[in-house]
Amino acid sequence: MAAESFFVMEAHSGRVLVAQNATAKVPVASLTKIATAIVVMDWAQVTGTDLGTLAIVPHSGAELGGANPMGLMPGDRIPLRNALYSALMGSDNVAAQTMAHYVGFAMQRQRGQTGDPVKEFVEEMNVLANALGMSRTKFANPSGVDTARERGVSTAADMARLCVYAMKHPGFAFFVKQKSRRVSFYRGAQELAFTVVNTNHLLGQMEINGIKTGYTQLAGQCLATSSERKPVVQKLADGRSRMTEQRLICVVLGSADRFARTRGLVTDGWGRYDQWRGAGSPVQDAAKEMIVVPAPR
Repeated sequence: MAAESFFVMEAHSGRVLVAQNATAKVPVASLTKIATAIVVMDWAQVTGTDLGTLAIVPHSGAELGGANPMGLMPGDRIPLRNALYSALMGSDNVAAQTMAHYVGFAMQRQRGQTGDPVKEFVEEMNVLANALGMSRTKFANPSGVDTARERGVSTAADMARLCVYAMKHPGFAFFVKQKSRRVSFYRGAQELAFTVVNTNHLLGQMEINGIKTGYTQLAGQCLATSSERKPVVQKLADGRSRMTEQRLICVVLGSADRFARTRGLVTDGWGRYDQWRGAGSPVQDAAKEMIVVPAPR
């Protein structure tokens, strides 16, 4: 396992607050599913696809290993919306694979292409990473599972960029703030219900409203979090008001105790941000001190 790395920034200003080994390329485990979910949501929005559309669990889903909290089996049918809940909250590998297979196949059909639909989908994940300036990131699959053939890498700083982008999606932000959710899927003619429990134990503490946990032996404990304060409203000299939104993004990779580390970093990050704002938000070296992340596509 690589040395621990972390990165803390304020999302709306782009201010970098705390960083350690933040550009080291390492596995990020199920934080990968943030990119998976965003590609699915972007595709659904562009194509006008209802997230209630049923996707069939592919045979490749049975070969993954790792988290499968609902016990999904090849041939089961699950609404994309419920697959998103299970992948983002329950870190469900099979749900992530199912979405990638379904959306990747739809992309291939639209482009007149054939081949592995999951590979097509992963290429879109990497297109997204490139568009967000995640220059040291290469996704290998939609779940974040490490295998001898597939080992994706990213960095704490790159994943923070992805988190800033993802939390601008109202739908994504709604998914990841849920502590639990009742979902269902179909096995033949039978509808099976399941309660997905969020693996992010910090939800509701320290104004944390997302985002995603991850763990593999190679990646260690990983956690991306969003801590959101109420906007600051200032009265301007001309009588108008200015509202400043406040969201702290914290990414911890390769940790021995991701929750304890995140608690400390969130406290430290907000303290540094308040100090910076109180000093008039000075910027001496924008290339090092600030990050600009594009709005949702």
